[in-house]
Amino acid sequence: METVTFSELFVKFLITLFVVPAVGALITGVDRRITARIQGRFGPPILQPVYDVLKLFEKESVILNRSQIVFVYLHLAFMITAILFILLGRDLLMVLFVQAFSTISLILGGMSVYSPYSRIGSQREIMQLISYEPIMVLLVIGVYLMNNSFMVKDLTNTGKPLLFSLPLIFVAFLIAMTIKLQKSPFDFSTSHHAHQEIVKGITIEYSGKYLAVIEITHCYKVVLVLAFVAMFWATNIVIGILLALLCYFGEIIVDNAFARLRVFWMFRYMWTVAFVLALTNIIWIYLWRM
Repeated sequence: METVTFSELFVKFLITLFVVPAVGALITGVDRRITARIQGRFGPPILQPVYDVLKLFEKESVILNRSQIVFVYLHLAFMITAILFILLGRDLLMVLFVQAFSTISLILGGMSVYSPYSRIGSQREIMQLISYEPIMVLLVIGVYLMNNSFMVKDLTNTGKPLLFSLPLIFVAFLIAMTIKLQKSPFDFSTSHHAHQEIVKGITIEYSGKYLAVIEITHCYKVVLVLAFVAMFWATNIVIGILLALLCYFGEIIVDNAFARLRVFWMFRYMWTVAFVLALTNIIWIYLWRM
């Protein structure tokens, strides 16, 4: 296994700790501004997500039990670890598992209180998790079939973009991306917009600095999801970033063009259309390599 020097690890840790959330906050701010313009409003400043987090740190932090604190920090810690693994070029399966643990930590935090809205949000987050995780697993399997490796650093082994070999998985991932980013029509467990009846859902019992931690984690999640999109064109990092930004712009359009759907419709759709698309791509690659 390729060793990583302490200086390289330290630099990438600093990037993960400071640059990544700043980029995520900037993207979220642009998202809000574009959404406002689509809706005929001027919109908040692009740095509004940063202002919101700073203001939350100044507010009183009310909790119902101490386990909430543990789960909210685990939610952030696992997401930071997932980003760090990507920067270090580590195993995609490990990235997948660690980011899933981040979501599970948030679910446990929501379930640790007796608030009906928090528990409903947690239950919906569970439904979302089991809806998109199979697509993520098939994505990683597809990467392995093409590169004979699960490592992020080996994404360029074939010398051509993965998008050409995994087009159906790419389409399925874009659908899963809508769920991961809490965009309509799949913003069930919580939402940054008033698109649903339990606007803050799973996070409703968090306030002050603990809610700020959740907002920071969301910034990390935005970057993580876009990193997965960029992996489809890992042979050219500039094109990969442009592809990720283009897909995110598409998510903003979808978010403002569709109303929220029922949870079970999402579950049925992901396990039929999206799963069949991804599985077809895997079978196609397997038969082509025989």
